[in-house]
Amino acid sequence: MEMIKQQAEQAVIELIEIAQLKKGQVLVIGCSSSEIVGETIGHGSSVETAEAVLEAIAPILEEKGIFLAAQCCEHLNRALIVERACAEKYGWEEVCVVPQPKAGGSFATAAWKHFSDPVALENVQAHAGLDIGGTLIGMHLRRVAVPVRLSVKCIGAAPLLAARTRPKYIGGIRARYE
Repeated sequence: MEMIKQQAEQAVIELIEIAQLKKGQVLVIGCSSSEIVGETIGHGSSVETAEAVLEAIAPILEEKGIFLAAQCCEHLNRALIVERACAEKYGWEEVCVVPQPKAGGSFATAAWKHFSDPVALENVQAHAGLDIGGTLIGMHLRRVAVPVRLSVKCIGAAPLLAARTRPKYIGGIRARYE
């Protein structure tokens, strides 16, 4: 479990730095605890593993003032669990559901229990994301997602993918970009 915590912590620290996330921005994380423990996604859910990942990353995000959007599994249509303050800041509409380990996933369930005032949302437009174990977070990122290569390639047995977002480039031949 310690190795899983270290890998999750390192991945979040690197992504925050590379994506230059700022206070008040949103990081979406899809996390298959099944994949982390070496099982097929959706077939080996581990509450203990999900809680370990959350325990490792939550203090970092809280310290930096970055909102976590914890993605649920496909049984809840990949809804997201966030703090109410996040939903209100961005004007995102709440939906009625409470995740459970077998309907929403262990990670979203752990987030629901951890947050002080959790709400569920159908979608968000996050500034960056971590996909732990092939959970398909792309639908919850802003329009221009850019792959990020981290030193951490896996968390446990789960492959790890990361992305940041950037504004769209517009204009023609005379346009300049920062």
